[in-house]
Amino acid sequence: MTAERIDTTRLQRLARAYCETAVLYAAIDLDLFTHVSQGANSVEKLANAMGIRLLQAERLVTTAVAMGLLETDPLGLRNAPDAERFLVNGKPGYAADWLMFTRDDVPAWFDLTNTLREQEPPSVLGMYESLTVEQARRYHAATYSIGAGAGRRFARQVDMSARRRLLDLGGGSGAYSIEAVKAYPQLRAIVLDLPPVTEVTKEYVAVAGVGERVDVLPGDFTKTAFPDDVDIAVMASNLPIYDEAVIGAVIARVHDALLPGGEFHLVGEMLNDDRSGPLDAALWGMNEAVCRSAGKAHTVGQCIGYFTAAGFVDIDDETFIPGILHRVHGRKAG
Repeated sequence: MTAERIDTTRLQRLARAYCETAVLYAAIDLDLFTHVSQGANSVEKLANAMGIRLLQAERLVTTAVAMGLLETDPLGLRNAPDAERFLVNGKPGYAADWLMFTRDDVPAWFDLTNTLREQEPPSVLGMYESLTVEQARRYHAATYSIGAGAGRRFARQVDMSARRRLLDLGGGSGAYSIEAVKAYPQLRAIVLDLPPVTEVTKEYVAVAGVGERVDVLPGDFTKTAFPDDVDIAVMASNLPIYDEAVIGAVIARVHDALLPGGEFHLVGEMLNDDRSGPLDAALWGMNEAVCRSAGKAHTVGQCIGYFTAAGFVDIDDETFIPGILHRVHGRKAG
């Protein structure tokens, strides 16, 4: 048998992955995909539409084709299906803001070595402790469309027809609460998040026209007392911000606050139990090093363990968004 040849191909790809990110950012900045969708199907047409030299347009198009962002046929260039759906400015699914919301973090990621060498213990919230209203507004302007999609998925997957009051922990823009009350007319919700964030929550709730059914509670859900009239709670997409002790304590407090028979859903970036992936969950855990928080990636089994220790029954889990989010849930006896 011939031994498998080992080379540096994979490592080279990893070492230069930032180049692909930079090309994607530039293509979005120059509205490449919007121009293609509007009929600029050649390098020459794109150079004129983007206002760049023909040579630069040729470089950008060649790389975008090689990356699978653009496709070619006898009629000329066209967007790949995902680029057409999510990267054409003006279309309902336009997601460029979401794809680029971590762009400002690039220098910090390239200083990761020094960050990992730091000996000072991180704080519970890290950079989030000094969050301003304007920072929260920019963050949710980039992430709201994706959050609303996840909120609609949650409302479809979880039957809330018999529930009356939803507690949304760290709910940010209120996307989950907004979609929940839209789907279930009898439901009211309350979003508990940091004071600067809840100022932004109120803006999204008002635009959605559900201000009479979605309230806000400014605070820190690791410390702030929970309402005592909720029969369902959700905590979505902030799991890696905290360590095991904090998550375990929060879940125990949720159990105590829920009405008998109430349910709790933890939606987050969870690792497989063998910690081999998904990569997205691992990277969100690493992101907390950049943010200087004490957070980390948690496994599905750990999360189930938090529910068990808190006293929940009928605990179960399932994939929420493949490779990205998992959902663990349980019920308070009674």
